[in-house]
Amino acid sequence: MAPSAITPPHGTQQTSELTAAAVTEKIAQTAPGLLKNSIKTTLRPLDASRLRFTRTTTPMSVPQPGDPIIATASQCTDHMITAVWRSTTGWEDPELRPYGNLSLAPTASVLHYATECFEGMKMYRGFDGKLRLFRPDANCKRMLMSSTRIALPGFDPKELEKLIIAMIAIDGPKWLPKPGTFLYLRPTMIGSAAALGVATPKEATLFVIATFMPPLGAPQGMKLLASTDGVRAWPGGFGFAKVGANYGPSLMANGEAKARGYDQVLWLLNGQVTEAGASNFFVMWKSREGKPQLVTAPLGDKIILDGVTRRSILQLTRERLSDGRTGLEAVEIVERHFTMEDVVEAVDEGRIMEAFAAGTAYFVCPVSVIHYKDQDLQIPMSQGDSGPYAALIKSWLVDIMYGKEQHEWGIVVEEEEFY
Repeated sequence: MAPSAITPPHGTQQTSELTAAAVTEKIAQTAPGLLKNSIKTTLRPLDASRLRFTRTTTPMSVPQPGDPIIATASQCTDHMITAVWRSTTGWEDPELRPYGNLSLAPTASVLHYATECFEGMKMYRGFDGKLRLFRPDANCKRMLMSSTRIALPGFDPKELEKLIIAMIAIDGPKWLPKPGTFLYLRPTMIGSAAALGVATPKEATLFVIATFMPPLGAPQGMKLLASTDGVRAWPGGFGFAKVGANYGPSLMANGEAKARGYDQVLWLLNGQVTEAGASNFFVMWKSREGKPQLVTAPLGDKIILDGVTRRSILQLTRERLSDGRTGLEAVEIVERHFTMEDVVEAVDEGRIMEAFAAGTAYFVCPVSVIHYKDQDLQIPMSQGDSGPYAALIKSWLVDIMYGKEQHEWGIVVEEEEFY
């Protein structure tokens, strides 16, 4: 079937609190000079209304629950989105095409200089049968921040969101039919210019794929190994951006943690707690005055990722846990630097209430043990597999994602008959 121009399907769009203009202004303030590639009025912008599609002629089979291929995280859906940017012309028409390999020259920028960024999202089949995304606008804006941080081209985040919606509207009905399930979405941009040289790539490729992922988590709570001889990110670096260069160097430390019987590394910076593996980290403790506090590292020094799950947890806590009406004690949110010595002190004094990691992959995962300086610190898990605050917050998020609670964060996607 020859490619043809179409208007991509649209789901319900939500106006977010951060506009594309605000994102651009923030980049200009924090990383001057990186925007020279992102906005050029003479170049073609990314335009979802020019989406073209080619239907697959070799549709794949959908794996059933328990199929071993799910554990490999390699089974993708029938289609993917691709779009190419060139420094002389801008963005070419995006295409929805059969899933398949990309062609790259051995000299491609991404293979040598880590010019790669990505997002982690999920599409959900609600218990009401509807297909949803969770806060896709936030992911698309963050991807703009990441791409410009590594000198890849800019784009209107709303256009990327439309492309993602177009793809899942077509593949969702076949590949995600069962209520209460999800597929993982991976928007990615790479420097694909076929030339060596430490320079801004003259070509970039954007693609979006959807894949099955095995369940992640730790039924008895995540066990963390606090890193005392390595760091994940540093002030003035790129820890805030979702770029591949943040992840590859962490794999050896995570492997060492697993070899010692732990699930992830708890990353420290000069003793300060930052992230748990690739997830944001939270601790619930009581202040010395006896007030429950939800404590997490701040965003201001650009060391940790501005996680969408993190942002959602903080907002729900402010809205629903600040006055005690849930039956749990009211909680104060504290975004500040804190150290492992602070955590040790809270454990020793009996003030620690619970801890958990949060992100798209692990979702909200309770922590049961933190190993630090040859000691396993035991973290309470009063409900067997979670603390009460983490369990309640997680239930609210699940309800929004799967449609049990109607909320502006749950974006319903209108599905298309395509096969």
